[in-house]
Amino acid sequence: MGLFSQDYTSNTREPILFPEPPKALSTKDLSFLTDMLDWNLLAAKKMRAMSKQCKMPDLKKEFEAAEQMHAKHYDKLLQFMKDNAGGAQS
Repeated sequence: MGLFSQDYTSNTREPILFPEPPKALSTKDLSFLTDMLDWNLLAAKKMRAMSKQCKMPDLKKEFEAAEQMHAKHYDKLLQFMKDNAGGAQS
């Protein structure tokens, strides 16, 4: 069973299968995505600060890679929200 294979609002016992996630996001979904944006932004900032303070080249590289990864996740989440937030439902 996949993530979207269970209809939790139905009174029936048989799951309703969805071929893909719903097009509209709920306000709760948007709130969680906003939290994820905040977490990734904070992590990217922390990694940048650590890379600037680090004197060991190998470790500095790891901090920089982690910063780039979190920045990439932030950008992807932000774009996803821009593309899908228009139909937010309660």
